[in-house]
Amino acid sequence: MTPLPPIDRLALPADIRTSGRDVQERYEAGLGFERQLVAQLAKQLSATAGETLTSGPYAQLLPDALADSIAAAGGLGLARTLADDTEAAA
Repeated sequence: MTPLPPIDRLALPADIRTSGRDVQERYEAGLGFERQLVAQLAKQLSATAGETLTSGPYAQLLPDALADSIAAAGGLGLARTLADDTEAAA
């Protein structure tokens, strides 16, 4: 399992930045979950794509690179939902 790269606090949504530390931690945990989900989906996708995506020196790096890029761009939106749902339940 590849850890989530450090998250720049300025890259967090404004309302998450101004929320308490617990909300920020839940959001970051949500981003970590999204990253793992995207990496697993990309691995499955490349496995079903045939030899084109599974061979070559950089084939194993593709799922992690895709997952890191999506996480760095703010994720899929699941992190926001997880942070908001947990905050509402508290």
